[in-house]
Amino acid sequence: MSYLAIAPEIVAAAAADMDGIGSPITAANAAAAIPTSAIAAAAADEISAAIAELFGNHAQQYQALSAQMARFHDQFVRSLSGAAQTYARAEATGAAPLQPVLDLINGPTQALLGRPLIGNGTSGALGTGQAGGDGGLLIGNGTSGALGTGQAGGDGGLLIGNGGAGGSGAAGQAGGAGGAGGAAGLIGSGGAGGIGGTGAAGGKGGNAVLFGAGGNGGIGGTGAVGGTGAVGGAGGNGGFLFGHGGDGGTGGTGASAAAGANGGAGQTGLAGTDGGTGGASGEGGAGGKGGLLFGAGGEGGAGGTGGAGGTGGAGGDGLAATTAGGTGGNAGDGGEGGAGGNAGAGGAGGQGGLFGNAGTTGAGGDGGNGGNGGLAGNGGAGGNGDASNPNGGTGGNAANPGAGGAGGAGGNGSRTGAPGTTGNTPTTAAGHGGKGGDGFNPATSGQDGGSGGKGGDAGQFGNGGNGGNGAAGDAAGSGHTGGNGGAGGGGGNAGQFGEPGTGGSGGNGGKGGDGAAGGNGGTGGIGGTGGIGGDGRNGSTGAIGGNGGTGGTGGTGGTGGKSLGNLPSGDGGVGGNAGTGGNGGNATDGGAGGKGGDGAAGGTGGNAGEFQSLLGISKGGDGGTGGDGGTGTPVGADGLAGTGGAGGFGIFPGGQTGQNGTDSKAG
Repeated sequence: MSYLAIAPEIVAAAAADMDGIGSPITAANAAAAIPTSAIAAAAADEISAAIAELFGNHAQQYQALSAQMARFHDQFVRSLSGAAQTYARAEATGAAPLQPVLDLINGPTQALLGRPLIGNGTSGALGTGQAGGDGGLLIGNGTSGALGTGQAGGDGGLLIGNGGAGGSGAAGQAGGAGGAGGAAGLIGSGGAGGIGGTGAAGGKGGNAVLFGAGGNGGIGGTGAVGGTGAVGGAGGNGGFLFGHGGDGGTGGTGASAAAGANGGAGQTGLAGTDGGTGGASGEGGAGGKGGLLFGAGGEGGAGGTGGAGGTGGAGGDGLAATTAGGTGGNAGDGGEGGAGGNAGAGGAGGQGGLFGNAGTTGAGGDGGNGGNGGLAGNGGAGGNGDASNPNGGTGGNAANPGAGGAGGAGGNGSRTGAPGTTGNTPTTAAGHGGKGGDGFNPATSGQDGGSGGKGGDAGQFGNGGNGGNGAAGDAAGSGHTGGNGGAGGGGGNAGQFGEPGTGGSGGNGGKGGDGAAGGNGGTGGIGGTGGIGGDGRNGSTGAIGGNGGTGGTGGTGGTGGKSLGNLPSGDGGVGGNAGTGGNGGNATDGGAGGKGGDGAAGGTGGNAGEFQSLLGISKGGDGGTGGDGGTGTPVGADGLAGTGGAGGFGIFPGGQTGQNGTDSKAG
């Protein structure tokens, strides 16, 4: 004869689940009824109407079947709910005659020892700090210890009964260790150990006595911020004769570390602080011993996972210069990412019985991932020139990003844990050099223009700052030479993977006074792309009877920037065009017209990087085109064309030589 065991509460829960499944299905069918059964024909022809009618008929048949299924579902749920109520009434009816007898037996022992002869213990109430109640002296299960206080579970009855589970330690704070599982009676299993609170060990599983399995150890608590995870609880021992040992608890997870602080901006930007090191994880608990005769040893607990390292703080930006011609602030480096936490080892497997296998050592935990490095700061801009300090200031140099932290080592065990990954070094658009300040345009007759400031150098992944522009020279009075244009500032050097800054443009030479030579154009800036040399001013008309002024020589094109990484070097700047010679003075015998200015030489192309040019990755820059010669006025000689700049050095390939300028032809 077979017997069926029924738990009324389980049947009632199943009925509620079935009712919950049917409700959304019924609602979905109702929502789809009208759109699917009343389908409009796609067109006015007979075929379209027939297709629409066919689909509509199918939808109506589906709705009819759905209604039948809904009625069946409702009937089934009512039957299941009624069965649960019937079982509950039958159970209560059967227990009612026995309860007075049980009270009569338990009364004396409860009054004398505070513990019934037969019956389960009382669980520790939440927040009371109570341990789990012991089961009856002869028969009964121990109950669980209170949660959040790490109390032990109650012991089972001396004859028959399971031990109660230990309570967990407090969550979110430095809680106590998980409570130990209660010991079983002669027949019964030990209780499971409680979960450790933050940074606290898991509870030990309860031991079985004669026949029964040991309780599993509790999971170790997770570490606090950057803290170490706790060890998992050991599994309880199996019964003396029969029973498996309990499995060891999993080691606690190491906590992730805090991120480093960002560096503040300043005249020199502050470096970001390094990210914290991730917490190491706890080791797995040891498995319990199996029964002396029959029983396998418990499995060792797995080691916990190491905590992730913190992200490095970003470097501070250098501030722009606050004084005329001042140097911009240098940037701060990004902080390094923190190292990932090392993982815990797996727990040892328990010893097996005479006829049982030993437990397997737990798997090692995985190492924590390293934190990402912090972003680099940008250099500050150089100050523009003024009347007292006409030259522009140098831009501030950029900084480098922080390196990513190393991953933590995996734990040892039956399976060696995987090491954590190394954190990333930021390669985003950061770490640029500051722009050089622009030169000042003087207001004094014949004074030279201020030179532009050099752009700041880039960090490892940034771009060099652009050079400042040179100011134009001032025009001169009669008989005096015009002021020279200021030289353009050189562009900043590029980082390993960035681009060089562009050189500033040279200023135009000032207009010469009547009968005097025009000023020379400013030299183009040296940089990523050479600055454009300024055009020489036209020579002014000669004084009466005087010879015309010589046209100004065009500014020399800037030298192209040198590449430090894999990118091509900058091309040389275009040489400035020469000025037109002045007209001869009016007299009975007029003076000779001025000679046209000579065109300036083109800038030299930038050299390729030392190592990349060997592989043909980086190319030397092309030389700049020479300036055109100036046109002589009647009787005056024409200017000569400027020579094209030499190509930059590169083994494979070098830059090309720039084109020569065009000789002028007298009008």
